[in-house]
Amino acid sequence: YVDPMPALVWGVAAIEDIIGPIVEAGQDVQLHIHTEWLALAGSDNPLGEATGSNIADFAFEDLCVLLDFARSTLMTAGAPKPIAFRAGNYGANDDTLRALAELGIRYDSSHCPGIADGYADISLGSEDREPVYHCGVIEVPAGCIATIKGGLRHAQITALSLGEMTAALRHARDTKQNAFTLVSHSFELINRRTLTLNSIVAKRFDGLVKALSELEGIESGNFRDNPPQVIERAGQIDVLPAEPLRTGWRLAEQAVSNTIYGAL
Repeated sequence: YVDPMPALVWGVAAIEDIIGPIVEAGQDVQLHIHTEWLALAGSDNPLGEATGSNIADFAFEDLCVLLDFARSTLMTAGAPKPIAFRAGNYGANDDTLRALAELGIRYDSSHCPGIADGYADISLGSEDREPVYHCGVIEVPAGCIATIKGGLRHAQITALSLGEMTAALRHARDTKQNAFTLVSHSFELINRRTLTLNSIVAKRFDGLVKALSELEGIESGNFRDNPPQVIERAGQIDVLPAEPLRTGWRLAEQAVSNTIYGAL
């Protein structure tokens, strides 16, 4: 996912610099929006004076304008026409999904079952963990695992250890899940104190890529070539159970990373 909204401040060329290498490498590019950029756009704000911290803050008509503007900007910067979307901060609601459907964007991945107190206002629950038709689009939830205290933890490269991620992938395979979505951001690989490489997170990322190439019965996917499918299933899927050793390793690893590189 690429957010074209910084073009409101830095121009489309800044987005071209991001998209160019991705397209050249043959990888998928889809749409992402952080609406915080509207507050910095001045007279270039496509909604006039309207601003909001999350895309769920806007009315349906404004959502259609905003999404159409962002899609057009993404394509002007060199991306193919997007068919999938994820809201910044996961901050979407059902009207966001309806606006996506209105514009012909078929997939959304703004539902994050593992973040119970986040900004999302989509009318799905923590039990909705597989691709599902909702408000005119196919909602593709972010993956999650169980915690020792009985909750859920989202599958993000800075939120799970490599051992937890690979165990979750094997569990998803063995329980016949159609998709398990892992989330990452390029800036997560950066030491926030010195703007150099965070070697702990980089090692996780490299290990994940290696695991994806070696785990039997698992293949990586994207929305362009092999998008997630909705599979009817009786009951909800089970998430990877909590395991004290995996959890303890992650907590220790996070403590070291936070001490050396700053909070993840």
